Amino acid sequence: MGRGKIVIRRIDNSTSRQVTFSKRRKGLLKKAKELSILCDAEVGLIIFSSTGRLYEFSSTSMKSVIERYNRSKGEGFQLLNPTTEMKFWQTEAAMFRQQLENLQDKHRQLMGEAINGMGIHELQALENQLEMSLKGVRMKKHELLTDQIRELREKGSRKHQENLELCRKANQVITRDESTEPPARARVDGTTREAPGADTLLAPLTLRPSSAEEVRSYHTYISL
Repeated sequence: MGRGKIVIRRIDNSTSRQVTFSKRRKGLLKKAKELSILCDAEVGLIIFSSTGRLYEFSSTSMKSVIERYNRSKGEGFQLLNPTTEMKFWQTEAAMFRQQLENLQDKHRQLMGEAINGMGIHELQALENQLEMSLKGVRMKKHELLTDQIRELREKGSRKHQENLELCRKANQVITRDESTEPPARARVDGTTREAPGADTLLAPLTLRPSSAEEVRSYHTYISL
């Protein structure tokens, strides 16, 4: 069963009124922030509680939002006048130049420059911001290094498997060649000469006879 429709009227109970104000204030500030991000809108929100406490949100700065509001309210319906329109755009250009200067000052502060006029609280806030930025950079660096190490390990594993497969195929070729070698040939003296094996091919052959009979037998074998 759905919730019933809430009657919009002043809450008499002070405690309930304060709780409702706190909840809805947070929701309203959240919606204002989301609107500025999603729609790239310049948003300014000002809230005063029943006790006179101020709550505000601005996507740029509250001062620039109020100045722009005052200019738009006073000149919004007079833009058809060329003089007024030129003045409006001159004011807008001056505001953007000021925002650019503020961003440049912020960038210099982040680089450790233009900090002579800053107080202890401003320096502490700047230090905290730099530490958070450095932490984010280190986390991203660690993530990239971890990915690279994992890729190198996977590549090394693939290369190892390829080497094992090549060794297996080479051993199969050697075994097949040994099994298809011709039978041993007979010497003239009635003995047999075994076909060289894989280990024999790696060693140098010595065919230096030590007697006249062996010399004749050697030349007869060569002529065959």
